[in-house]
Amino acid sequence: MRAPVRPAHALMPALFAGLAACASDAPDTRQSTVPYDASDLARARGACANDSSRLEPIAFFNGPMPTGVTVSRKGRVFLSFPRWADPVEMTVAELVNGALVPYPSAAINQLSIKDAAKNLVSVQSVVVDPSDRLWLLDAGNVNWGLNLPGGPKLVGVDLKNDRVLRAIQFPPEVVLETTYLNDVRFDLRRGAQGTAFITDSSSLGPNGIIVVDLATGKSLRRLQQSPSSRSDPGLAPIVEGEPLLERPRGENPSRIKIGTDGIALSADGETLYYRPLISHHLYGVSARALADASVSDVDVGSTVKDFGDIGFASDGIEADTEGRLYLTDYEHQALRYLRPGETPATLVTDPRMIWPDTLALSADGYLYVTVNQLNRQPRFHSGRDLRQGPYALFRVHLNALPKALRLPP
Repeated sequence: MRAPVRPAHALMPALFAGLAACASDAPDTRQSTVPYDASDLARARGACANDSSRLEPIAFFNGPMPTGVTVSRKGRVFLSFPRWADPVEMTVAELVNGALVPYPSAAINQLSIKDAAKNLVSVQSVVVDPSDRLWLLDAGNVNWGLNLPGGPKLVGVDLKNDRVLRAIQFPPEVVLETTYLNDVRFDLRRGAQGTAFITDSSSLGPNGIIVVDLATGKSLRRLQQSPSSRSDPGLAPIVEGEPLLERPRGENPSRIKIGTDGIALSADGETLYYRPLISHHLYGVSARALADASVSDVDVGSTVKDFGDIGFASDGIEADTEGRLYLTDYEHQALRYLRPGETPATLVTDPRMIWPDTLALSADGYLYVTVNQLNRQPRFHSGRDLRQGPYALFRVHLNALPKALRLPP
């Protein structure tokens, strides 16, 4: 079964051969429609023409909003579609010849409230690890509600035979009823079979980072009490010219409380970088301390480093082998890059990137990004749905490779 997808026409050549900054940000596009007409695809749109021309459209999605994207070593592209307010036929799909195909099967993508442990409920993130296995991070709830029993899980899939390898469940003291599993990164050199690091971005309860030993399936909850894991109570990000606030019914707008979201591992695996969704700060913490159960929460917190206000808020983060971080900038329809502690530079700006969400760096040097207009959802606009489909998957070519944290041969 295939979902409605419109493949990108007249794909623009990959002109990006280095990391050059654009001189200005994209203009306010609050009143504009999303320019995804085929006649526009070969033309640059935005404040920096050369920059926009590097943004290559891959596919458009006329159904539910995409969040996660990942690319296997052989170039297979996978996406996730969480079960928020839209009807979702498949929460994980592979992009095959311009069409979405449920993955790893149609059956496992069927929502089963009574049997949430066996089927996929609402996959927020998909990530291919350094051993070319696909992992599905199932938030385990519908429309940001409380978690279903057995719903939150980390599911590993063997891409050689497209079969589920294992599903890791979490004890209630690690994944709370309010937890929202958001993004995940892997270091296969740490532990007997590797370690996973997961962000809890909940707007309903405490935030933090969850550490999973892939050999045993045991997990730890870290940084729950750290200010670095929580949203900035004084920040209302400006998106499309207006403050982004919770306005579910129009009365008494409130600050958004979505915490730890984007996550990335340094090339040497020693530092885990992360950002709350509502924050201008970038943080790093010792991955070694996080993963060591003998290290107290207080001592883990003492390794947290605040890299300061970098001038914009992000959703997705990705890392390369040269120590660079790539970050979405949803306030300015842009992608940025930096080395921690340095001033961010602009990779690309384009008014079509209305809420760039997840980043994925592929083995052939392309940086993929999903764009889903998250800020236009009804919860932020007094119940009015301002989204205008289709949503999009773009990519830009870099002189960069994804970090490879794997077991030695």
